Amino acid sequence: MADKPRRDEVLLEVNDLKKHFPIQRGFLQRTAGYVKAVDGISFYIKEGETLGLVGESGCGKTTTGRCLLRAIEPTAGEILFKARDAGRVNVRELSKGELKGLRQNMQMIFQDPYSSLNPRMTLLQIVGEPLLVNKVARGKKLEDRVANLLRVVGLRPEYMRRYPHAFSGGQRQRIGVARALALNPQFIVADEPVSALDVSIQAQILNLLQDLQAEFDLTYLFIAHDLSVIEHISDRVAVMYVGKLVEMAETEELFMNPKHPYTEALMSAVPKPDPRARSERIVLAGEVADPANPPSGCYFHPRCRYAQEICGIGEPVLREINEEHFVSCHRAEELSLAGVV
Repeated sequence: MADKPRRDEVLLEVNDLKKHFPIQRGFLQRTAGYVKAVDGISFYIKEGETLGLVGESGCGKTTTGRCLLRAIEPTAGEILFKARDAGRVNVRELSKGELKGLRQNMQMIFQDPYSSLNPRMTLLQIVGEPLLVNKVARGKKLEDRVANLLRVVGLRPEYMRRYPHAFSGGQRQRIGVARALALNPQFIVADEPVSALDVSIQAQILNLLQDLQAEFDLTYLFIAHDLSVIEHISDRVAVMYVGKLVEMAETEELFMNPKHPYTEALMSAVPKPDPRARSERIVLAGEVADPANPPSGCYFHPRCRYAQEICGIGEPVLREINEEHFVSCHRAEELSLAGVV
């Protein structure tokens, strides 16, 4: 990737990350092909910032997040993480023992607050489990730590003896946030943490995440499909389409000056707060490309209204066209695309 910021500013650097799931068929379960869920993406996240990762359902956003934490094993690529006490390490090369130590610095907030909490465990057990597993605290010290974590996320400490069924969706997500904070991590992957919540509750959780980021110096990869949420919380935004990054830039730059036709189509779907404002919704033709059998050239070209012959032949590379504005499109410099004002 061209012109990255200074190395000491970068907390996480990803180079050519791939995750291919085998397609097995027949009685002998022979591999007949691969689903290219993540197909060679590169990006970086600076310390203390929030990178928003956006795209349609099935584009590989969640798979990317899980690969970074090695919740699933990447097929190829390099994941460089600047750990607090171990220096810069390649997450892919760590043994299970080394990975367990590193995971204290890397945590995840899950999408569904209903299925991500064990209904048979109390809040004390749920939030305290990371502390017990990593031998950080036990007994009275553990209770005090859990009580403090519940206060930090806006819940009462006396709730720690209750079970998840006693709480609303927003409260359950706060419990998930408290669990992610238990080991004082540097980096959190937030996998659509507000998509299952009411709009009013979404705002509360987003504001909580921003407050916690300032208080604990956290770095986020924030995965979402809602562009209004992404605009609110992200410092920079990366747009993903069928396993590939097609554009990445600072939030304001991306929303006002998109350079990829797919980003423009996403922007056209953003609701306008002014009822008098009329905007043309870009309806993409055809279907999303099959990650098991992607088209030649640019994966987006069969649906792109600006496509030319070169788009179906040569695969574009992610390149920097303005300062920290990367795009993967053959015609990026010549197109004038509509953003969101």
